[in-house]
Amino acid sequence: MKFIQMIPSEYSGYKKFFKNQRYPLCGYALSSIIAWSGDAYKPYGAVHGDALIVKVEFATETQNRHMILPISPEREFSPEELRDLAEQNGINKYWFVPESYIQRFGPERVGKYFEVTDHDGYSDYVYRTEDLSELKGNRYAKKRNLIHQFEQTVVEKGRMGVGRITRLSVGECLEFLEKWCEERDCGSSADDDLACEKQALINTIENMAAMEVKGIFLRIDNQVCAMAMAAHLVEGMGALQYQKAFARIKGLYQYFDRECARRLFNGYRYINKESDMGIPGIARAKKSYHPVMRIKAFILELL
Repeated sequence: MKFIQMIPSEYSGYKKFFKNQRYPLCGYALSSIIAWSGDAYKPYGAVHGDALIVKVEFATETQNRHMILPISPEREFSPEELRDLAEQNGINKYWFVPESYIQRFGPERVGKYFEVTDHDGYSDYVYRTEDLSELKGNRYAKKRNLIHQFEQTVVEKGRMGVGRITRLSVGECLEFLEKWCEERDCGSSADDDLACEKQALINTIENMAAMEVKGIFLRIDNQVCAMAMAAHLVEGMGALQYQKAFARIKGLYQYFDRECARRLFNGYRYINKESDMGIPGIARAKKSYHPVMRIKAFILELL
């Protein structure tokens, strides 16, 4: 099986495999697979009949090398086929296996070939688009109050503008990202999740047209203070792949989050806001928006 590194310019060639893509975890969005590539690890793809096989190689943490479930517009691979693929390619793990896969084939059948463990920190949060667009009800009262304060101090004074990210705004969005990372110290280690996410976002924004990603930014006093990018995931569900805003500006995040739901997810019933990567602060923020479901992720390791 011939694997080649997956790069943005080859997006259109891989796209045909993602027709009818069935796995609702954000790790199965093609743009995400390609973008999460940096010094720490890189994705590789190989065509196997009617399917795309994806593996990820790590520069130093080689014990984490893995594959994800094969992606085919026509069918799903059985546990027996997963075992054969793993043995043929010398990789003993599958990451980001959604709970629905295990339920369809049954825990006993999967368990004949693999040890099944929770993929801690990588279960996705899913919300109704209507909930995040409207923020109705008592449970969102604090969010609405913060938005009202932001509107009074920023919006009503004409200090703010929201626009689509285009090639003309890429530079200032990347400048914002650097400042946001200084605020969060997300570049302290090249191998940590926030540093890898930063590189993935850079890869995405520099290739957003080729990878069919759309995004918006928010300016305050002519300076970008928030940005987000979204992509298609499965029928009826889009993925909010990146969402960044300065924490120091009161109400900004809440206002911008509502704008993301309204501007980036027309036609989608659900928004997948990805996982919390096991980071407590991110987990608290995601839970505060009351997800309608969590999509659990598992690791399958060959017995």
